[in-house]
Amino acid sequence: MAEITAALVKTLREKTGAGMMDCKRALNETGGDLEQSVDWLRKKGLAAAAKKAGRVAAEGLVGVQTAGRIGAVVEVNSETDFVARNVKFQEFVTAVTKAALAGGDDVAVLKQTTLAELGGTVEVQLTGLVATIGENMTLRRAKRLEVETGVVAGYVHNALTAGLGKIGVLIALESAADESVLAPLGKQLALHVAAAAPLFLDVASVDPAALERERDVLKEQARASGKPDAILEKMVEGRIRKYYEEVVLLEQIYVIDAETKIAKVVEAAAKAAGHPIKLAGFARFLLGEGIEKEGPDFAAEVAAVAKG
Repeated sequence: MAEITAALVKTLREKTGAGMMDCKRALNETGGDLEQSVDWLRKKGLAAAAKKAGRVAAEGLVGVQTAGRIGAVVEVNSETDFVARNVKFQEFVTAVTKAALAGGDDVAVLKQTTLAELGGTVEVQLTGLVATIGENMTLRRAKRLEVETGVVAGYVHNALTAGLGKIGVLIALESAADESVLAPLGKQLALHVAAAAPLFLDVASVDPAALERERDVLKEQARASGKPDAILEKMVEGRIRKYYEEVVLLEQIYVIDAETKIAKVVEAAAKAAGHPIKLAGFARFLLGEGIEKEGPDFAAEVAAVAKG
Protein backbone atom coordinates (compact mmCIF):
# COMPACT_ATOMS: atom_id res chain seq x y z
CA MET A 1 0.00 0.00 0.00
CA ALA A 2 1.34 3.40 -0.98
CA GLU A 3 1.85 5.96 1.77
CA ILE A 4 -1.04 8.43 1.94
CA THR A 5 0.99 11.64 1.88
CA ALA A 6 -0.19 15.22 1.94
CA ALA A 7 1.11 15.63 -1.61
CA LEU A 8 -0.94 12.63 -2.81
CA VAL A 9 -4.12 13.99 -1.21
CA LYS A 10 -3.44 17.38 -2.79
CA THR A 11 -2.92 15.84 -6.23
CA LEU A 12 -6.19 13.89 -6.02
CA ARG A 13 -8.04 16.98 -4.87
CA GLU A 14 -6.76 18.99 -7.84
CA LYS A 15 -7.64 16.19 -10.28
CA THR A 16 -11.21 15.78 -9.05
CA GLY A 17 -12.29 18.87 -7.16
CA ALA A 18 -13.46 16.62 -4.31
CA GLY A 19 -13.05 17.56 -0.64
CA MET A 20 -9.88 16.69 1.22
CA MET A 21 -11.51 14.21 3.59
CA ASP A 22 -13.18 12.45 0.66
CA CYS A 23 -9.84 12.33 -1.18
CA LYS A 24 -8.09 10.85 1.83
CA ARG A 25 -10.84 8.24 2.24
CA ALA A 26 -10.65 7.34 -1.46
CA LEU A 27 -6.89 6.83 -1.22
CA ASN A 28 -7.31 4.67 1.88
CA GLU A 29 -9.96 2.58 0.13
CA THR A 30 -7.74 1.99 -2.92
CA GLY A 31 -4.42 1.42 -1.22
CA GLY A 32 -3.08 4.78 -2.35
CA ASP A 33 -3.63 4.18 -6.08
CA LEU A 34 -4.28 7.62 -7.59
CA GLU A 35 -6.23 6.56 -10.70
CA GLN A 36 -8.36 4.05 -8.79
CA SER A 37 -9.07 6.79 -6.26
CA VAL A 38 -10.34 9.04 -9.07
CA ASP A 39 -12.70 6.26 -10.15
CA TRP A 40 -13.79 5.61 -6.53
CA LEU A 41 -14.76 9.27 -6.14
CA ARG A 42 -16.62 9.27 -9.45
CA LYS A 43 -18.56 6.15 -8.47
CA LYS A 44 -19.60 7.81 -5.22
CA GLY A 45 -20.66 10.91 -7.09
CA LEU A 46 -17.99 12.97 -5.35
CA ALA A 47 -16.16 13.94 -8.54
CA ALA A 48 -17.98 15.01 -11.66
CA ALA A 49 -15.22 13.86 -13.98
CA ALA A 50 -11.62 12.74 -13.96
CA LYS A 51 -9.42 15.66 -14.88
CA LYS A 52 -6.76 13.41 -16.33
CA ALA A 53 -4.87 16.17 -18.08
CA GLY A 54 -4.15 18.00 -14.85
CA ARG A 55 -4.17 21.75 -14.53
CA VAL A 56 -3.10 23.53 -17.70
CA ALA A 57 -0.43 26.08 -16.89
CA ALA A 58 2.54 26.26 -19.29
CA GLU A 59 2.92 29.29 -21.51
CA GLY A 60 4.59 29.66 -24.91
CA LEU A 61 3.26 28.96 -28.39
CA VAL A 62 1.82 26.24 -30.59
CA GLY A 63 2.93 26.42 -34.22
CA VAL A 64 1.12 24.99 -37.27
CA GLN A 65 2.46 24.63 -40.83
CA THR A 66 0.93 22.81 -43.81
CA ALA A 67 2.02 22.15 -47.38
CA GLY A 68 -0.49 20.23 -49.50
CA ARG A 69 -0.38 16.61 -48.36
CA ILE A 70 1.60 17.21 -45.16
CA GLY A 71 1.23 19.22 -42.00
CA ALA A 72 2.98 19.68 -38.68
CA VAL A 73 2.10 21.07 -35.27
CA VAL A 74 4.65 21.88 -32.56
CA GLU A 75 4.50 23.10 -28.96
CA VAL A 76 7.30 25.15 -27.39
CA ASN A 77 6.83 26.15 -23.75
CA SER A 78 8.06 29.09 -21.73
CA GLU A 79 7.46 30.28 -18.19
CA THR A 80 5.35 33.35 -18.97
CA ASP A 81 2.98 34.56 -21.65
CA PHE A 82 5.23 37.58 -22.11
CA VAL A 83 7.72 35.39 -24.01
CA ALA A 84 5.06 34.41 -26.58
CA ARG A 85 5.05 38.03 -27.75
CA ASN A 86 8.80 38.13 -28.27
CA VAL A 87 9.55 38.27 -32.00
CA LYS A 88 12.68 36.12 -31.65
CA PHE A 89 10.69 33.44 -29.84
CA GLN A 90 7.98 33.56 -32.51
CA GLU A 91 10.60 33.18 -35.26
CA PHE A 92 12.07 30.20 -33.43
CA VAL A 93 8.73 28.39 -33.05
CA THR A 94 7.91 29.00 -36.72
CA ALA A 95 11.31 27.63 -37.78
CA VAL A 96 10.94 24.53 -35.60
CA THR A 97 7.45 23.88 -37.01
CA LYS A 98 8.81 24.10 -40.56
CA ALA A 99 11.60 21.69 -39.58
CA ALA A 100 9.00 19.21 -38.29
CA LEU A 101 7.07 19.63 -41.54
CA ALA A 102 10.17 18.77 -43.55
CA GLY A 103 11.78 16.14 -41.36
CA GLY A 104 9.37 14.54 -38.91
CA ASP A 105 8.05 14.83 -35.38
CA ASP A 106 10.60 12.94 -33.28
CA VAL A 107 11.54 15.57 -30.68
CA ALA A 108 15.00 14.13 -30.06
CA VAL A 109 15.77 14.30 -33.78
CA LEU A 110 14.21 17.75 -34.09
CA LYS A 111 16.50 19.11 -31.39
CA GLN A 112 19.51 18.18 -33.50
CA THR A 113 18.03 19.60 -36.72
CA THR A 114 19.78 22.66 -38.12
CA LEU A 115 17.57 25.70 -38.64
CA ALA A 116 19.19 27.25 -41.70
CA GLU A 117 17.31 30.54 -41.37
CA LEU A 118 18.50 30.98 -37.76
CA GLY A 119 21.99 29.49 -38.07
CA GLY A 120 22.23 26.57 -35.65
CA THR A 121 20.46 23.49 -34.38
CA VAL A 122 17.12 23.68 -32.58
CA GLU A 123 18.83 22.82 -29.31
CA VAL A 124 21.53 25.49 -29.72
CA GLN A 125 19.00 28.13 -30.73
CA LEU A 126 16.77 27.28 -27.77
CA THR A 127 19.71 27.51 -25.36
CA GLY A 128 20.51 30.91 -26.81
CA LEU A 129 16.95 32.13 -26.31
CA VAL A 130 16.98 30.97 -22.69
CA ALA A 131 20.19 32.92 -22.09
CA THR A 132 18.89 36.03 -23.88
CA ILE A 133 15.32 36.17 -22.56
CA GLY A 134 16.07 34.74 -19.12
CA GLU A 135 13.29 32.15 -18.92
CA ASN A 136 13.30 28.39 -19.03
CA MET A 137 11.98 27.08 -22.36
CA THR A 138 11.47 23.65 -23.84
CA LEU A 139 10.47 21.99 -27.10
CA ARG A 140 7.77 19.78 -25.65
CA ARG A 141 6.14 17.87 -28.52
CA ALA A 142 5.50 17.72 -32.26
CA LYS A 143 3.18 15.87 -34.63
CA ARG A 144 3.40 15.44 -38.39
CA LEU A 145 0.57 14.10 -40.59
CA GLU A 146 0.82 13.06 -44.24
CA VAL A 147 -1.53 11.53 -46.80
CA GLU A 148 -0.68 9.89 -50.14
CA THR A 149 -3.46 11.75 -51.93
CA GLY A 150 -5.52 14.54 -50.51
CA VAL A 151 -4.88 17.41 -48.11
CA VAL A 152 -3.67 18.10 -44.59
CA ALA A 153 -5.42 21.23 -43.35
CA GLY A 154 -4.30 23.33 -40.41
CA TYR A 155 -5.93 25.80 -38.05
CA VAL A 156 -4.69 28.01 -35.21
CA HIS A 157 -7.34 29.27 -32.81
CA ASN A 158 -6.99 32.95 -31.84
CA ALA A 159 -3.69 33.20 -33.70
CA LEU A 160 -1.21 35.62 -32.18
CA THR A 161 0.47 35.86 -35.59
CA ALA A 162 0.43 33.70 -38.74
CA GLY A 163 0.62 30.02 -37.78
CA LEU A 164 1.16 30.67 -34.06
CA GLY A 165 -1.28 30.58 -31.14
CA LYS A 166 -2.45 28.57 -28.15
CA ILE A 167 -4.48 25.85 -29.90
CA GLY A 168 -3.23 24.19 -33.08
CA VAL A 169 -5.10 21.58 -35.13
CA LEU A 170 -4.27 19.37 -38.12
CA ILE A 171 -6.83 17.43 -40.19
CA ALA A 172 -5.72 14.76 -42.68
CA LEU A 173 -8.15 14.03 -45.53
CA GLU A 174 -7.42 11.22 -48.00
CA SER A 175 -9.20 11.68 -51.32
CA ALA A 176 -8.80 12.17 -55.04
CA ALA A 177 -11.18 15.12 -54.81
CA ASP A 178 -9.89 18.55 -55.79
CA GLU A 179 -7.99 20.57 -53.18
CA SER A 180 -10.53 23.37 -53.63
CA VAL A 181 -13.09 20.98 -52.09
CA LEU A 182 -10.87 19.34 -49.46
CA ALA A 183 -9.19 22.45 -48.06
CA PRO A 184 -12.41 24.20 -46.92
CA LEU A 185 -13.74 20.92 -45.49
CA GLY A 186 -10.48 20.40 -43.63
CA LYS A 187 -10.63 23.93 -42.23
CA GLN A 188 -14.19 23.44 -40.96
CA LEU A 189 -13.33 20.09 -39.38
CA ALA A 190 -10.27 21.68 -37.76
CA LEU A 191 -12.52 24.37 -36.27
CA HIS A 192 -14.68 21.59 -34.85
CA VAL A 193 -11.69 19.75 -33.37
CA ALA A 194 -10.40 22.94 -31.76
CA ALA A 195 -13.77 23.40 -30.04
CA ALA A 196 -14.78 19.79 -29.29
CA ALA A 197 -11.35 18.36 -28.28
CA PRO A 198 -11.87 14.72 -29.35
CA LEU A 199 -9.47 12.11 -27.99
CA PHE A 200 -9.84 9.39 -30.65
CA LEU A 201 -10.48 9.31 -34.39
CA ASP A 202 -13.01 6.44 -34.45
CA VAL A 203 -14.56 3.86 -32.14
CA ALA A 204 -12.01 1.23 -33.14
CA SER A 205 -9.16 3.44 -31.93
CA VAL A 206 -10.58 3.99 -28.44
CA ASP A 207 -8.13 2.67 -25.85
CA PRO A 208 -9.62 -0.62 -24.55
CA ALA A 209 -8.37 0.08 -21.03
CA ALA A 210 -9.96 3.53 -21.03
CA LEU A 211 -13.23 2.08 -22.32
CA GLU A 212 -13.30 -0.68 -19.70
CA ARG A 213 -12.55 1.82 -16.99
CA GLU A 214 -15.39 4.07 -18.18
CA ARG A 215 -17.75 1.09 -18.37
CA ASP A 216 -16.88 0.11 -14.79
CA VAL A 217 -17.62 3.62 -13.53
CA LEU A 218 -20.90 3.74 -15.45
CA LYS A 219 -22.00 0.38 -14.04
CA GLU A 220 -21.48 1.61 -10.50
CA GLN A 221 -23.36 4.80 -11.23
CA ALA A 222 -26.24 2.83 -12.79
CA ARG A 223 -26.47 0.46 -9.82
CA ALA A 224 -26.99 3.45 -7.56
CA SER A 225 -30.31 4.03 -9.36
CA GLY A 226 -31.68 0.82 -7.84
CA LYS A 227 -33.22 -0.37 -11.12
CA PRO A 228 -33.34 -4.04 -12.27
CA ASP A 229 -30.21 -5.59 -13.84
CA ALA A 230 -31.83 -5.88 -17.27
CA ILE A 231 -32.45 -2.15 -17.33
CA LEU A 232 -29.03 -1.36 -15.86
CA GLU A 233 -27.25 -2.96 -18.82
CA LYS A 234 -29.25 -0.86 -21.26
CA MET A 235 -28.49 2.23 -19.22
CA VAL A 236 -24.76 1.47 -19.36
CA GLU A 237 -24.78 0.86 -23.12
CA GLY A 238 -26.65 4.11 -23.65
CA ARG A 239 -24.07 5.97 -21.62
CA ILE A 240 -21.24 4.28 -23.53
CA ARG A 241 -22.74 5.62 -26.76
CA LYS A 242 -22.81 9.03 -25.12
CA TYR A 243 -19.15 8.55 -24.11
CA TYR A 244 -18.28 7.85 -27.76
CA GLU A 245 -20.06 11.04 -28.80
CA GLU A 246 -17.92 12.95 -26.34
CA VAL A 247 -14.47 11.55 -27.16
CA VAL A 248 -14.57 10.05 -30.69
CA LEU A 249 -14.23 12.54 -33.54
CA LEU A 250 -16.33 10.68 -36.11
CA GLU A 251 -19.10 10.17 -33.50
CA GLN A 252 -19.18 13.77 -32.29
CA ILE A 253 -21.92 16.19 -33.25
CA TYR A 254 -20.63 18.87 -35.64
CA VAL A 255 -20.32 22.10 -33.65
CA ILE A 256 -21.11 24.19 -36.71
CA ASP A 257 -24.67 22.91 -37.18
CA ALA A 258 -25.11 21.23 -33.76
CA GLU A 259 -27.01 18.27 -35.23
CA THR A 260 -24.95 16.20 -37.72
CA LYS A 261 -22.37 13.58 -36.78
CA ILE A 262 -18.90 14.26 -38.16
CA ALA A 263 -19.00 10.94 -40.02
CA LYS A 264 -22.12 12.16 -41.87
CA VAL A 265 -20.51 15.53 -42.60
CA VAL A 266 -17.61 13.78 -44.34
CA GLU A 267 -19.99 11.42 -46.13
CA ALA A 268 -22.06 14.33 -47.47
CA ALA A 269 -18.93 16.16 -48.63
CA ALA A 270 -17.76 13.04 -50.48
CA LYS A 271 -21.11 12.70 -52.23
CA ALA A 272 -21.02 16.36 -53.30
CA ALA A 273 -17.40 16.04 -54.51
CA GLY A 274 -18.02 12.83 -56.46
CA HIS A 275 -15.06 11.13 -54.76
CA PRO A 276 -14.66 9.13 -51.54
CA ILE A 277 -13.21 11.19 -48.68
CA LYS A 278 -11.58 9.58 -45.67
CA LEU A 279 -10.85 11.46 -42.48
CA ALA A 280 -7.50 9.74 -41.96
CA GLY A 281 -6.22 11.47 -38.85
CA PHE A 282 -6.11 14.56 -36.71
CA ALA A 283 -3.92 16.29 -34.13
CA ARG A 284 -4.89 18.89 -31.55
CA PHE A 285 -2.35 20.67 -29.36
CA LEU A 286 -3.61 22.86 -26.54
CA LEU A 287 -0.80 24.95 -25.08
CA GLY A 288 0.26 23.62 -21.69
CA GLU A 289 -2.17 20.71 -21.77
CA GLY A 290 -1.33 18.23 -19.02
CA ILE A 291 1.26 20.44 -17.35
CA GLU A 292 0.41 21.34 -13.78
CA LYS A 293 1.18 24.79 -12.43
CA GLU A 294 1.46 25.92 -8.87
CA GLY A 295 -1.93 26.83 -7.49
CA PRO A 296 -3.03 27.94 -4.03
CA ASP A 297 -0.84 26.42 -1.31
CA PHE A 298 -2.93 23.82 0.48
CA ALA A 299 0.16 22.12 1.98
CA ALA A 300 -0.46 22.90 5.64
CA GLU A 301 -4.18 22.20 5.36
CA VAL A 302 -3.68 18.90 3.54
CA ALA A 303 -0.86 17.81 5.85
CA ALA A 304 -3.16 18.18 8.84
CA VAL A 305 -5.82 16.03 7.16
CA ALA A 306 -3.31 13.38 6.07
CA LYS A 307 -2.04 13.03 9.65
CA GLY A 308 -5.53 12.93 11.16
